[in-house]
Amino acid sequence: MDSALSSPASGPAGGHLADMDQTLVKLLVAGPFGVGKTTFIRTLSEIAPLHTEEVMTRGGALVDDLAGLREKSTTTVAIDFGRRTLPGDVVLYLFGAPGQRRFQPLWQDIARGALGALVLVDTRRLDDSFEVMDLVEEAGLRYAVAVNPFPGAPSHSTEKLRDHLDLHPDTPLVHCDAREREQATDALIALVEHVLAHTPERGAHTPPSGEPV
Repeated sequence: MDSALSSPASGPAGGHLADMDQTLVKLLVAGPFGVGKTTFIRTLSEIAPLHTEEVMTRGGALVDDLAGLREKSTTTVAIDFGRRTLPGDVVLYLFGAPGQRRFQPLWQDIARGALGALVLVDTRRLDDSFEVMDLVEEAGLRYAVAVNPFPGAPSHSTEKLRDHLDLHPDTPLVHCDAREREQATDALIALVEHVLAHTPERGAHTPPSGEPV
């Protein structure tokens, strides 16, 4: 699914969309293994979210680094999906993907058509975020970074975090508890504002309704 601007719904029942223009935006929720992507989408989605979590096996524990993640017992093996409508009729389609290296081909498929990504980070394992941010940048996506707090995680100043993660001055950095809907919504708003601020204005070359932006 690509991001697009929909036209007013037609038909007596109005279809699945309201009888008005809506901006449909595909976003990725990215981050390393165990950073809270599934929780984030579950917290925000206004529909029953799609999850593909499976209980971790003993073999999986040998592959995935569980250092600092003693409570981790499941892992996403395909995608997470949810939907959230923001004020102004902006409909966000949220796609979360596994953070492990072996799922990178799937991640790249999911990234097609996305306008941006929210990268969740864990201050206990900041270095694990670099590989994911590299993938996001290679895909040409604008992104924001959200620090998801965990019990016992070290606290750092915004300046120190930006420096350690080597963030561009324009890249938003927010703190967001993935379990709190208001904080998660604010993180997405920061991302959407960042993406829209760097998206060429629609004009004479606006594609027909339903075609990718």
